[in-house]
Amino acid sequence: MSEYRSGPGRWTGASLAVLSVIPALISWSLFSGPLPDDIRRYEDYAAAPPCADSTGDCIRTLPLAVDHTVVKKGKGGKFEATLSGQDSRKIVVLFGDPGPLLAQLEPRDQVTATVWRGRVMTVSKGDVRQSSADEPRDDAQMIAGLGTFAGLVAALGLAFATALLAGLGGRQPWTWRSLGMPLLIGSALTCLAVAVPALLIGLPWWVVPGVTVPFVAYAAWQLHRYRQRQQRSDRVE
Repeated sequence: MSEYRSGPGRWTGASLAVLSVIPALISWSLFSGPLPDDIRRYEDYAAAPPCADSTGDCIRTLPLAVDHTVVKKGKGGKFEATLSGQDSRKIVVLFGDPGPLLAQLEPRDQVTATVWRGRVMTVSKGDVRQSSADEPRDDAQMIAGLGTFAGLVAALGLAFATALLAGLGGRQPWTWRSLGMPLLIGSALTCLAVAVPALLIGLPWWVVPGVTVPFVAYAAWQLHRYRQRQQRSDRVE
């Protein structure tokens, strides 16, 4: 016991426990901030009527002219269009990619923009329409995936911190190679494997933590048991 108290394991465990608070706070902030805010904004946008039928939180349609565009691909890419209305006021619209419309626009082209809460949501010309970077998107599943992964990292850190404080650090199976790295990589892949299909299929965001957390917990338990059996087998040999 005296060797454990004077060893580095206790301080390493305490430090790891403190550091685990960081991903825990990130997870909490994502689930309590961006996730509900983005869901609420998307629902408000989807329910907003045309301003011709309402004078409240509505979507306006404006005819605008293209002044110039910027299409810069690669690292540090930039996609934007500067538009102007009849009052000559300049409006800079940011996009996430060059297509399908931005790359085709030329100066003096006439386009139609939809505006909601003072921001341009879409730009269209003829039958071609492109969403701006400001348009709300139904992608809460990806935010939930990031928040879930951060929470799993915090749980993994606390588990190893507890093992270190209990004097098990560096002993099988509580090593980075045996448990830490496989669980970290597995958690990341599982969050991605659940979040992306949930986004594509249109499943609710809570499916991501609801499926990922039990699966990773079960996988961690099975991996821990496997490493223990492996350790006992090595001792027998």
